[in-house]
Amino acid sequence: MVRSFSRRTLLHKSALTALAGFPMLSTVAHALGAEADQAVDADVVLRGGTLVDGSGKEGFLGDVAIAGDRIVAVGRFRAGKVAQTIDCRGLVVAPGFIDLHTHCDRSITVPDKRNNRNYLMQGCTTVVTGNCGGGKLDTAKYFAEIEKHGAGTNVIHLIPQGSLRASVMGLANRRPTGDEMKRMRRRIDENMRAGAWGMSTGLIYVPSVYADTDELVELAKQVARHRGIYASHIRGEEDRLLTAVAEAIEIGRRAGVPAHISHFKANCVPNWGRLRDAAALVDAARKSGQSVTADQYPYIACATSIYGILLPVEKVPGGYRDLAKRIEADPKLRRTVRELIVKQLDRTRKVLVTGCKIARYRGRTLAQIAAAENKERADVVLEIIASGKASAVNFSMSEDDVRYAMKLPWVATASDGAGALASPTGRGHPRSMGTFARKIGRYAIEEKVVSLAHAIRSATGLPADILGLADRGYLRPDYVADVAVFDPATYRDRATFEKPRVYATGVRYLYVAGHAAIDAGRPSEKLFGRALRHPVSTKPAS
Repeated sequence: MVRSFSRRTLLHKSALTALAGFPMLSTVAHALGAEADQAVDADVVLRGGTLVDGSGKEGFLGDVAIAGDRIVAVGRFRAGKVAQTIDCRGLVVAPGFIDLHTHCDRSITVPDKRNNRNYLMQGCTTVVTGNCGGGKLDTAKYFAEIEKHGAGTNVIHLIPQGSLRASVMGLANRRPTGDEMKRMRRRIDENMRAGAWGMSTGLIYVPSVYADTDELVELAKQVARHRGIYASHIRGEEDRLLTAVAEAIEIGRRAGVPAHISHFKANCVPNWGRLRDAAALVDAARKSGQSVTADQYPYIACATSIYGILLPVEKVPGGYRDLAKRIEADPKLRRTVRELIVKQLDRTRKVLVTGCKIARYRGRTLAQIAAAENKERADVVLEIIASGKASAVNFSMSEDDVRYAMKLPWVATASDGAGALASPTGRGHPRSMGTFARKIGRYAIEEKVVSLAHAIRSATGLPADILGLADRGYLRPDYVADVAVFDPATYRDRATFEKPRVYATGVRYLYVAGHAAIDAGRPSEKLFGRALRHPVSTKPAS
C-alpha cells in the first residue's frame, strides 16, 4: 500500500534572499517525461524547489519525481500515487555532484571510511579515482571489492599510468622496450574491459615523469580504442605551464582521445596571470574540433609532498631516490639541494606542514617553525626530508587566477581531495571537505563570481559530458536519480586550513540512485554507491 505524506520545509527569509539574485523562470509549462494530463506515480516527489538541471540554463520552479532508481518527471506534473512528498520551497534541487578528481582509491575500501561522508556532505554522489597516475591498478579487483562491501558514493576509475609503468618497468628512467610497451598496452586493454574510464598521468611524479610524449601517445591510443579519456596532472604547472598544456593537447590529438587537464592552475608567484595564456591554448584546440577540458579546485593553495612543492624532480641530481641518504653523505649535493629549496621558497607565499614525523612541526608554516627553532627555512626543510616522508600545503596561486578559471565553460569543479576521511580531526587541505560548497555557496551564491547555473553545471552536466556518462549529471527523465537538495542560505564550506576536517553544511537531501543517502540533513549509515563501469569495447586488443 502506498502511503502519502509530506515533509514541510520551513522557508527562511535568508534562503529566499540567497536565491533572489539569480534570474529564473517561475515555472515550466509541463513536466518533462510526462504528458500534461498523465498522473505520475513516484516513491518521492521533491516539490516546489528551484530546479537547476545541470545544463547551464537558469533555474526554474518545479518538481522532481523519483521512482526506483530513476527520475521519472521534471517540472510541473499531476501526481498520482506518491509514497513521500518533500516540500523543497526555498531549496535548490540539482543533479548529484560528480568529482572528477579524488584520491579515494584506498580509503574508500577501508571499513570505517567506505561511507565517504566528507563527499556526501558536499552533495557528491560520484567520485573519480585513479588520478595523477597513482592508485589501484587492477580495476576488476577494485570494483569487485566495492561491490562486495559497498561505498557511500558511486566510484568511477581511471587507469593510473604511473602504477602501470612501475608494474612493468619498476622505477627505470628510460624508454620502454617493445615488449614492455606491449605489456602496458595489454594491461590497459584489460582494465578498460573491466570498466575503467580512461587513463591518468602524474607527470611530475616518479615514475610517470620518466615517460616521454611518444610513450604516452602510444598508451593513450589504446585508451582511445575503448573510447576512454586521457586525464593528466601535466608535466609542469609552474614555469613550464604552457609547454605542459601543449603536450597534453598534443597527446590527445595524436592519440585521438579526449584530453583532460587536472587541477588547472598557474603555480608560483612569477607565473601568476599566465593561466590566461594556457587557456588560450585550450581554446584554440577546442576551436579546431579537439576535445580538451580541465578541472579546478577553488583554493589558492595546493597540497602534495614536500618534494613535489620544493624540489622539482627534474632539477634534483639523481632524482628523489634515496635523496635523504645521499644528502647526508654528499655535502656538495646537500648545498645544491638547499639552493634549490631557497629558490623555490622565494617563489611562493608560504608553506604549511601538514604531515611530518617531527610532531611539533605539524600544522605550522615553515616560517613559524624557522622562527621558533632559530633556523633558516631551507634548513628546516632539509631536517624534514631527513625525517622521512612529509606533506604540505603550498600557498602558491593567485585569487585572480582561481576566479578566472572557474568562469571558463570547459573547466569542471573537482577537489583533488586526499580521499574518504573517517576522523573529524587531523591535518590536510580543506578541499577534501569543502570544494563544492565553496564553489557554489561562496563563489556563486555569495560573491556571484559565476552564476548559480554555471557553478552547478561545472559540478554536474560538464563532468558527466567529459566522462561520457550517458544517464547522470542532469535532471532529466529516465536519468539515474542522483539528486542533491540544498539550502542556498547555509550551503557553505566550513573547513579551513587551520581546521581542515570540518564537514560542509546545507545539504538537506541527497539521493544516490533513488536512495536517501542524506535525509533531512542526516546522513544514512547505509551504503548506496556502486562501481560504475565504462561501456566495454568489442574491438580486439592490438
